[in-house]
Amino acid sequence: MEQKQLKETIFLPKTLFPMRGDLAKKEPCILEEWENNKLFQRLRAESKGREKFILHFGPPYANGHIHIGHALIGILKDAVNKSYQMLGFDAPLVIGCDCHGLPIEWKIEEEYLKEGKKRDEVPVSEFMGRCREFAAKWSKIQQDEFRKLGILADFENPYSTMDKKSESIVCKKFFEILNKGLVYRGQRPVMWSVVEQTALAEAELEYHDKVSDAIFVKFPIVKSALKELDGAFAVIWTTTPWTIPANVAISYAENCDYVVLKVLQEKYIISEDLLASFLTEAHIENHEVLFVFNGKDLAGTVCEHPLKNLGFVREIPMLFGEHVTTDAGTGLVHTAPAHGVEDFAMAKKFHLDVLDIVNDNGTLIDSLPFFGGQHIFKVGQSVIEELTSANHLVHAYKINHSYPHSWRSKAPLIFRTTSQWFIAIDGIRENLLAEINKTEWFPKGYVNRIRSMVENRPDWCVSRQRIWGVPIALFLHKETHEILQDQEVFDKVVDVFAKEGIESWHTHSNEYFLGDKYNPDDYVKAKDTLEVWFESGCSHHYVLEEREEMQWPADLYFEGSDQHRGWFQSSLVESCCVNGKAPYKQVATNGFVLDKDGKKMSKSMGNVLSPSDVVAKRGADVLRLWCLNSDYSEDMRIGEEILNRQQDVYRRFRNTLRYLLGVLSDYDPSEKIPYCELPELEKVMLNGLFELDVLLKQSIKTYSFKQFYSALHTFCSNDLSAFYFDIRKDSIYCDKKDDSKRRACLQVMNEIFLCFSHWLAPVLSFSAEEAWLSYALNQEKTSIHLRLFPEIPEQWSDKELNTKWLKIKEIRKTINEAIEIERLAKTIGSSLEAEILFYSPDVDLIKQLSHINFSEIAIVSRCTLINVQVPSNASMNHDINFGILVQQISAERCDRCWKKTEGVASFENEYGKVNLCARCLEAIA
Repeated sequence: MEQKQLKETIFLPKTLFPMRGDLAKKEPCILEEWENNKLFQRLRAESKGREKFILHFGPPYANGHIHIGHALIGILKDAVNKSYQMLGFDAPLVIGCDCHGLPIEWKIEEEYLKEGKKRDEVPVSEFMGRCREFAAKWSKIQQDEFRKLGILADFENPYSTMDKKSESIVCKKFFEILNKGLVYRGQRPVMWSVVEQTALAEAELEYHDKVSDAIFVKFPIVKSALKELDGAFAVIWTTTPWTIPANVAISYAENCDYVVLKVLQEKYIISEDLLASFLTEAHIENHEVLFVFNGKDLAGTVCEHPLKNLGFVREIPMLFGEHVTTDAGTGLVHTAPAHGVEDFAMAKKFHLDVLDIVNDNGTLIDSLPFFGGQHIFKVGQSVIEELTSANHLVHAYKINHSYPHSWRSKAPLIFRTTSQWFIAIDGIRENLLAEINKTEWFPKGYVNRIRSMVENRPDWCVSRQRIWGVPIALFLHKETHEILQDQEVFDKVVDVFAKEGIESWHTHSNEYFLGDKYNPDDYVKAKDTLEVWFESGCSHHYVLEEREEMQWPADLYFEGSDQHRGWFQSSLVESCCVNGKAPYKQVATNGFVLDKDGKKMSKSMGNVLSPSDVVAKRGADVLRLWCLNSDYSEDMRIGEEILNRQQDVYRRFRNTLRYLLGVLSDYDPSEKIPYCELPELEKVMLNGLFELDVLLKQSIKTYSFKQFYSALHTFCSNDLSAFYFDIRKDSIYCDKKDDSKRRACLQVMNEIFLCFSHWLAPVLSFSAEEAWLSYALNQEKTSIHLRLFPEIPEQWSDKELNTKWLKIKEIRKTINEAIEIERLAKTIGSSLEAEILFYSPDVDLIKQLSHINFSEIAIVSRCTLINVQVPSNASMNHDINFGILVQQISAERCDRCWKKTEGVASFENEYGKVNLCARCLEAIA
């Protein structure tokens, strides 16, 4: 008969759940299983009837691969949604894409140019069809990339701004706002891109440094009530020399004192407060102040244009302007109403001419004297030269300043007064602010950001001079230019868009929409499109209101901090116009993703990290962990070293799951031990789970997961691996299978596994699934994402017991330190060769600890508590008032559990000649 091995009697962990994650290979297989099993559809079926939690997935723009910022916010939304799903809600997630707009239109223009065709040579329907194909291709690519991140959403039925139903609803909502009197067409200064040839919204701007020509220009005064100003010059300062030909006035401040300054043989008018800076910037050394007067005295003063010699013959009145300050310049403000917000306000107030001297493409109008046809970004030097020639330039220099640019083309913008379509914000501003106050904002401070934006925002310019977008589908009378505001016509347009798409506006005649009710020859179609922010701002209608599984308003909108001036605000404004309420109850915000050094990512700098590359190398779960285990309310950094640290955290979680699966391989849950009969150590672990569950619920409620997953990792490292697992492995491995302590331990370890596998599911979605499918008690092999978070009994909370065991942990730490000293001195080998003598003069302490098995807690063979003064050679803990002496135990060692103890005896049996303690002998019997 073959001799058996004693090690075969030890209950070592057994599991097929591997130590190595190998996520890049495994995750696609798990994704395939989710799709084959229709996991999302099963979730909807099994959740039917539950209270809903609706997170509205804002549409990313479909013109390229998703970047790391897309991955961050997509994962955050998914984790929130999964968390609410596992809390017992019905939480459907509908993903979508923003498909209209300029970037796609540009891309298609480039494609046609490569084919040798200009845009004007291509039929509108063909051009728009190519735009649709392009957007559809990238929508599919992006959705597949989101899917590979482990996001559970309705990928079979995503939404799109270019769905015909969506386009018709956007148009319908614009008509509703028009009918409420909140839409008007008017001249207003807007940010204009001469590259894109369209107006831009504030949300489409970004600020970069720009080097501009700064000039001091002198305007000859030809009329004034003050004789001291005879023959003087009003000096202005500007950083846009190209606007000088459009000047029609000079604005001054009434509450400011001005000086008449003699420089050489000329007299300049300058703000007294800005005199010193003017002299420095204009490099003027010799001067004399001749006269000081108040700004009010400038009333009625008239200048002539400094380029009169080139044909700019007009009077330039000096007018009081409330916007004039003495922060910079000269205190006299060059006023060109077509090219500035305050300038335009001055024109309305004083009935000034609004001279728009710029074409859509940035060239100056041909009728402009001398400068006509030149580009605004190139004409500056010519203006300076002509001012110099006319002896009206005081000084010119370069200035580096922050300047608005298009976030798409990166080109600098200009203010330009054009005819645009606006939504009147004043009509709903109070409603907007009231809804902002009703909404819950995360982090809380961001409410101030959006409130200040809405308090001060101008009317919303919703028109764009493009074609790939929902048309402003209005008919304008050829003679009166009045809007044809007829609901029958509106309904016809909406119905046609729903059936044929927005192309129909360009392919059908007026008569097709107007029918017999109106003469089609009396009307022209509006040519502009609605800006994409309006379209995405309407998404709550065609997603939340139209889809059966959703509901309005959303519980949560979650996007980056830039969306306070973007999607959060456009959705709020549109919804308040139509529904009178915000489309969301809560708004959460994340920061931007920076590189490892805290710099913005850009292809030119070579510091872009693609989420696809991270997934291919490390797996999506590591990227997901980086998202959830970071403070995403602030800007976040990412790089290889940072991801390495997250991978270490991932390994700790995985190894914890693996160990639990291993020891639970023979767990029988049929006979549970009542909580009151559990050992104290097991109750302490359950208390830890209770506290983590409270933290989890709070993290979900505040959309801030870092604190929870950091605490969970600490629990893994400190409470489980280095403490509970370490202590209980002797009982798990060596006690007889049905021993009550071993059964209690497995029972609690099962609870730990249930909690950990479920709590990790929102973040480590693939690994939690893999672990759950490896769990012996999951005999039906169902997905963990169909499960709810474990119910944690209130009974598990025991703060008093936890406080007691914090002291025991401190004692264990002191014992371990004392053992380590002896091991280094080679007095003992393993801790099981040690005997611990615990000394304390504190009677109560000895009594309190007398029922604690410190030989088990400290993993030694014997521990004796002695109520006497601590010997001088003992390792002392002054905080608790005890000391430790470590000595080698003289007893025999058991060959099975390796403990040295009295009663170890020699036996000759099927395992050969072995030394066994009484416990091990009983275990193998």
